[in-house]
Amino acid sequence: MRVLGIETSCDETAAAVVEDGHRVLSSVVRSQDALHAPWGGVVPEVAGRAHVESLGAVVEEAQGRAGAGPEAVAVTSGPGLVGSLLVGVAWARAHAWALGLPLAAVDHLESHCYAARMDHPDLAYPYLALLVSGGHTAVYLCEAPGRQRALGRTRDDAAGEAFDKVASMLGLGYPGGPAVERAARGGDPAAVAFPRPLPAGGPHGLDFSFSGLKTAVLYAVRGQDARGTAASSGLPVADLAASFQEAVVDCLVARALEAARRTGVRRLALGGGVGANGRLRSRLVEAGGEAGLDVRLPGAALCTDNAAMVAGLGYHLLAAGRVAPADLAVRPRG
Repeated sequence: MRVLGIETSCDETAAAVVEDGHRVLSSVVRSQDALHAPWGGVVPEVAGRAHVESLGAVVEEAQGRAGAGPEAVAVTSGPGLVGSLLVGVAWARAHAWALGLPLAAVDHLESHCYAARMDHPDLAYPYLALLVSGGHTAVYLCEAPGRQRALGRTRDDAAGEAFDKVASMLGLGYPGGPAVERAARGGDPAAVAFPRPLPAGGPHGLDFSFSGLKTAVLYAVRGQDARGTAASSGLPVADLAASFQEAVVDCLVARALEAARRTGVRRLALGGGVGANGRLRSRLVEAGGEAGLDVRLPGAALCTDNAAMVAGLGYHLLAAGRVAPADLAVRPRG
């Protein structure tokens, strides 16, 4: 089955055609980074309007590259920005209705957890998924396509949001994740002893927290009155970036390994935009290997928001008979 995937949950306009849940025939992503850079973050109204302007052309390009028409449609219905989601869901509903195709409603977080199976279709259930993005940081137990449960979530900031804020503090620009990673390559990850917060709460004691780490970077950069600058701190920006990145990676890897220890599940996948971070990927493979885990990483293009993972998961939902209603509504909250 060829599935056309539509993804507009935040600020990437994406469409893809995927066959049988993992064979990518086409994948097109139109970034809005340049539109949001002046504000240092995503402006919801700007994102929604950009989707309206771009989605038709993006879908047309994806279908043209695939060389064959879709037999079904899958769309991200939530969570995400309500205005952005409305554009994608309205378009997918109309397209599916006009062509008489079945429609699948895909959860954005579940699609990120599924992304590793796009490159590794032999990844068997159950497996753990470490999801790290700009809006979410969590570890999940994935039991079947579209069936997963959270073992731990962030209590405050997501890791990707912390990267954006720290990049702003250091004057590195937007988006913050790639900017911090580039700056960190020339720095000493042990230069600044930033905290590694690992809160003990949550139903499984596997929650995350990054607001305190973000504040620690603020004080290191600007002093306790938060009035200074990165230059006046006397610390090289590269060392600050590397030390911050190492602290985030330490927390993420520690939680993933602890989840494996507590559940006994030996398979671990990575997902979300921060999953493209090279330091996180190498540390997760190294530490996971030492712990006897089978670690599967999706390609970097499948970490950031894309429609291929939406179409891939949508295939399995439709195969299980989970067809969305014609009046499918968006679900902004997770």
